[in-house]
Amino acid sequence: MPRFFVDLPLAAAAEIALPPGAARHVQVLRLQPGDALTLFDGSGPEWRAEVTAMGRSEVRVRLLQADRPQRELARAVTLAVAMPANDRMDFLVEKATELGAAALQPLVAERSVLRLAGERADKKRAHWQGVAVAAAEQSGRTVPLRVEPVRPLAAWLAALPVPAGDEWRGLLSPRAAAPLASVAALAPAAAASALFLSGPEGGLSDAEEDAARAHGFAAVSLGPRILRADTAPLAVLSWLALGP
Repeated sequence: MPRFFVDLPLAAAAEIALPPGAARHVQVLRLQPGDALTLFDGSGPEWRAEVTAMGRSEVRVRLLQADRPQRELARAVTLAVAMPANDRMDFLVEKATELGAAALQPLVAERSVLRLAGERADKKRAHWQGVAVAAAEQSGRTVPLRVEPVRPLAAWLAALPVPAGDEWRGLLSPRAAAPLASVAALAPAAAASALFLSGPEGGLSDAEEDAARAHGFAAVSLGPRILRADTAPLAVLSWLALGP
């Protein structure tokens, strides 16, 4: 059944005009009045709906029933990532959404190749949020990954609150001696959230790693191989999603 995100609140027994993006998809699929589809607005439930009217400029649907599928991870995971260059960030956002991350924090580190600020950063963030929405439509998620505003790493670390007792903070470092599994055994047993920081193509500097540790991050290793900047955060996310 076709499935679409709509950027407006959905409510029972409502008949609505679809926003332009969703309407174009319905038109491309040549759905007709009476055809079924699924809609979600990012708040949690998804709605069974049917097309009631098709026009050149408007598509109307009736909401029939709300379902609340459980497709989110038991632990809310945020990936704080020094942005990889080229189109690798698009890939990272897409796969992080599929694997269940709650949020992604794009960062600019000392050795970052991709350096964004101002209007350019805002446009990129909007683009990445669109990638996350499309990945949520495809993967069945009802709450798309949230892409945060681009921040310099030092400023982001300085603004972090003191770690809560139910939060697990990890720093992905090729210089770390402790493997992820052993550090996980020491993490809060009932941690409701996890925040993992990973570096750019050249890695984080020693000073940046020291600053992260000072803000409650425990350095962990993902093994003897050096993973790319877009691979490392997805590896730990996969471990969190499919492992403990």
